[in-house]
Amino acid sequence: MLSLSIRRFLSEKVVWLYILCGGFVLGTALLGLLNSSVAIPIPTILHILSENAFGFGWLADVPKNEEMIIWNIRFPRVLLAMFVGASLALAGAAFQGLLRNPLADPYTIGVSSGAALGAVAVLFFNITIIGLGSFTLPVVAIISGLLSLLLVFGLVRLSNRGLAIETIILAGIIISAFIGSLISLIIALGDKDSMTQIIYWLYGSVGMRSWGHVQLIFPFMIVGAILLFLHYRELNAMALGEEAADHIGVNVKRGKILILLGASLLTGSAVAVSGSIGFVGLVIPHLVRLLTGPNHRHVLPLSMLVGGGFLVLADLMARTIIAPKELPIGVITALIGAPVFAALLVRERIGKGKAHD
Repeated sequence: MLSLSIRRFLSEKVVWLYILCGGFVLGTALLGLLNSSVAIPIPTILHILSENAFGFGWLADVPKNEEMIIWNIRFPRVLLAMFVGASLALAGAAFQGLLRNPLADPYTIGVSSGAALGAVAVLFFNITIIGLGSFTLPVVAIISGLLSLLLVFGLVRLSNRGLAIETIILAGIIISAFIGSLISLIIALGDKDSMTQIIYWLYGSVGMRSWGHVQLIFPFMIVGAILLFLHYRELNAMALGEEAADHIGVNVKRGKILILLGASLLTGSAVAVSGSIGFVGLVIPHLVRLLTGPNHRHVLPLSMLVGGGFLVLADLMARTIIAPKELPIGVITALIGAPVFAALLVRERIGKGKAHD
């Protein structure tokens, strides 16, 4: 009887977490649509969204300039920030679960650096692959991110230490540093205009983006998310160790490949449309696990929701703190994420110390 009541309580808690996280996403999205130099009332914003998305509205006369501001400028930006944040947080949750390490995220293991190198190469050399067109940038970013991940695992295997977690993190840092030097070389070889474009892009931003960028990330985000959601059981099993997961019937090799592929799809497409934005994939899964526990059935979707809302909020801060100028969104996520992550690590260490005592 007691266990049944506890289960009911936990299930109710999870339901409320989904409601709160969904409300957080909607609230930050509305703030992102409201806040700008041109004040537009909420009823007008909702009318514009309804009319353009579903073909009906309720206001008789809406100025064309307000419709253009909401539908063509603010809404694509808010959606892009939401998709990028959701993708990075989901990829971070997957990497942390797969590698059983809280320091694992797309940046610490080199995936983001590899994706950034591919994107920078496309921008610098103006590469267009026949048949891909505008999808050249995300496809190349995803492939280069996946290749950098393979380099990391190749380096780990050469170290003759198996797949030790600390070795993976160290190899990721080494590969990231090497890729960073290649990016710096490309920047140094370019002219002033291309150098400025690439450096600003590397800082991370969702400003000056259009519906085209939303359309670029969306299919990759959906495919990557589906791959991870379908394999949350493998992530839960791997938390016990690969041998234990194999003993309970999990196909560890296949699961690893599909999880890494899904996380790389999410990371590569996010980096391709927004540049390098750190700490989202590192901090958000930590916060979610504090609320839900280690079950990836809930960690993955809630990380996606919180990550999306967080980046919309970070973008709002980036464009309002020193308005009319804008800060790179990567600066805001680092300023917020670094102290929060440090606090989480200290809290975890203190908790472990008390448990040993």
